[in-house]
Amino acid sequence: MKPFTLTLAAALIATLPLQAQETEESDGFSLMEEGAKLFFRGIMEEMEPALDDLQGLADEMQPALRDFVDQMGPALADLLGKVDDLNAYHPPEMLPNGDIILRRKTPLEQAEEPQGEIEL
Repeated sequence: MKPFTLTLAAALIATLPLQAQETEESDGFSLMEEGAKLFFRGIMEEMEPALDDLQGLADEMQPALRDFVDQMGPALADLLGKVDDLNAYHPPEMLPNGDIILRRKTPLEQAEEPQGEIEL
């Protein structure tokens, strides 16, 4: 009877740490969640004055940006009308003297490019 009692006691003692780990994990996850919520709430409270200032700046700049779009909109539309598809050009190159040039691709170079989506 003693060996059976010792075996049973050893088995019960061996399972106690497993039960403790399971309760810690379930409590730990909720504690982690709560910690993350508190962390992000703190960040939002810290950032609120800066966001309010940014909103004020955007409200101040809105009329100036509208005027810019009204004046530059037709010029940009005209420029886009002159430039065909941007894929028909090589990337911009800067020359040693500071000039920036856009070279148009030849029809042969355009035919070599893969058509459609490229899988990454």
